[in-house]
Amino acid sequence: MAKVGIVLSGGGIRGIAHLGVLKALINAGIKFSHISGTSAGSIVGAFYAAGIDPEEALEIFIKTSLLRFIRPAVGSLGLIGIEHTSQLLKNYFPDDRIEALKIPLTIAVTNFSEGKLEYFTQGPLIKAIQASCCLPGIFRPIMIGDQMYMDGGILNNFPVEPLLKDCDFIIGSACNHLKPIKSIPSIGSLVNRATLMTTNKDMEQKAAFCDVLIEPHGMGEISTFDMKKAETIYWLAYEETLKTIKHNEKITKLLTEQS
Repeated sequence: MAKVGIVLSGGGIRGIAHLGVLKALINAGIKFSHISGTSAGSIVGAFYAAGIDPEEALEIFIKTSLLRFIRPAVGSLGLIGIEHTSQLLKNYFPDDRIEALKIPLTIAVTNFSEGKLEYFTQGPLIKAIQASCCLPGIFRPIMIGDQMYMDGGILNNFPVEPLLKDCDFIIGSACNHLKPIKSIPSIGSLVNRATLMTTNKDMEQKAAFCDVLIEPHGMGEISTFDMKKAETIYWLAYEETLKTIKHNEKITKLLTEQS
């Protein structure tokens, strides 16, 4: 049976899309052997790797505002800590080790001390998630040992590379697609769009390593911190994945092999 991996991009609240993608793929009968994720993708990947159903994870995100630690705090000067989320995350990851998960998970992080990308596949799970979500300018770096770590998306927002050696079939889930526009409403929108364009350029190149890429259109227009759109994001991604399953020959062949 083919070993199937899935890579989950970063994207703030848009990372909820990965839950919709996973739910549709699981319902279709696809089983995953490996997961790789950055930032919000690392959170979603950890929940699924721990055996939590994507729909249940969506309820957790909504009821607990689990993604609140990727929201900037007014008046904080962008220098707030996210360590306080540890207790909340321990409710779902009581055995706080990456290697204890039911599915192998790779978390992309940026070693800010040494200015390089690192992949965590073992060790403290919660610290790795926090580090991968630690947006520069908003949160203080996470200390692991004597090194400072921050958002994996700084250097790799679509960490497909760790899957290449272990997987026969790779599915990519990206949540930052931008639609063509004719005007920009604000400087904030301009900066956000420019940032996503840079991020997506790198992702487009790496998409060549995926057998299938699922990328709901226009998702990048949703604010990184707009928690009110959580359910909308989930169902848009779910529907997009259903279309991909129906019309993609590679997925059809994979499902035949796994049945």
